[in-house]
Amino acid sequence: MMDSVVDYEAVFAVLPVPFAVLTPDLTVVAVNNAYLEATNRTRADLLGRSIFTAFPANPAALEDPHAWGVEPLRASLERVVATGKPDTMPLVRNDIRTSDIPGTFQERYWSMINTPVLGPDGEVKLIVHRSQDVTRLLEQMRLIRGERGGAMESQIYAHVGELLDLNDRLKRAYREEQQTVSALHEAIEEQQRFLFDASHDLRNPIAGLLAEVEDALSDPQADPWRTLRTLHSNIERLNDIVADLLVLARLYTATPPTNELVDLARLVEEELQQHVPDAVVHTRLDQGVVVRASRIRLARVLANLVANAERHATSTIEIIVAAEPPDAVLEVIDDGPGVAPDEREKIFRRRYRAEESRRLDSGGSGLGLPIAREIAQGYGGDLYLADHPSGARFVMRLPLAV
Repeated sequence: MMDSVVDYEAVFAVLPVPFAVLTPDLTVVAVNNAYLEATNRTRADLLGRSIFTAFPANPAALEDPHAWGVEPLRASLERVVATGKPDTMPLVRNDIRTSDIPGTFQERYWSMINTPVLGPDGEVKLIVHRSQDVTRLLEQMRLIRGERGGAMESQIYAHVGELLDLNDRLKRAYREEQQTVSALHEAIEEQQRFLFDASHDLRNPIAGLLAEVEDALSDPQADPWRTLRTLHSNIERLNDIVADLLVLARLYTATPPTNELVDLARLVEEELQQHVPDAVVHTRLDQGVVVRASRIRLARVLANLVANAERHATSTIEIIVAAEPPDAVLEVIDDGPGVAPDEREKIFRRRYRAEESRRLDSGGSGLGLPIAREIAQGYGGDLYLADHPSGARFVMRLPLAV
């Protein structure tokens, strides 16, 4: 197999656009061949020197306000060091000293971009200075318009700046449009997968109902109570799936329920009294942990998390409510087999069910956890799986009510 290691130094050296690399104190530490050719310098002339001493000003042009780009360039580089963000200089005149006749200069114009290279600490470690020679372009514009002098150059400065700004805005708009289109495609594909899977899951209990009824009709001696129990089980399964689908539909189409102040400890206590889980439940509930949300929707989150814990718990479930400013925290922990790290995000996808979940409960809809996360995120919080020595630990964080 061929060696895939890239010689970045060699690549940098042969790039066709002039590049120089500066330290934050503006010392030149590297230049590529195109930069040397464009500036009529050697590496010995530039490396280890300040960029401003390496390129002295043209004395004959100092009276021209656009003649020397020292101050604009210095300001640009200082902005890069201070902000850690790229900075563009639309047009700068920087005359280049000729090597054959001492003291003489060539009039040159440049478009420059200064880009920071950040270290692990976020501080600027290097600056990549790109200089594109646009002198010939300006000369051609002068010939076309038949104009000379400072008025023409002032117009060029203004127009180039406007064009570069417009170009940047067009690029940003294009990127945003591409991201929007990509997100729409993903949403459509996700919706199509969701509808397919939901239809498939609805067909299973319907097929079971039809098979059971057909068996009962074809066998006059069939046990009616066994038939009714099977029918009841399949109807419950259908009801669960339809209920979850209705919840998802309401999350996106129905008017959101009115928010209220919800005490999470009281919510847990009341819900556990109304719906007693099969497993043993231990609680650690701090009082006065209040959030602003719909009580009905938070009760749905709690019910989904407890139902999920029941399916996987060996014997016990633990529910914790605590305040960790600025968040209120609700945790539901089971002592079951837990969730593999590579499955922790997947289980929040609609219709996704881990192998262990399918083994423990083939009738789960695969919608409970996605619904719970979407509700939490709708109130500015989140729901995720956290580390735990044994079992699964679901953590919901919501902003504390002020």
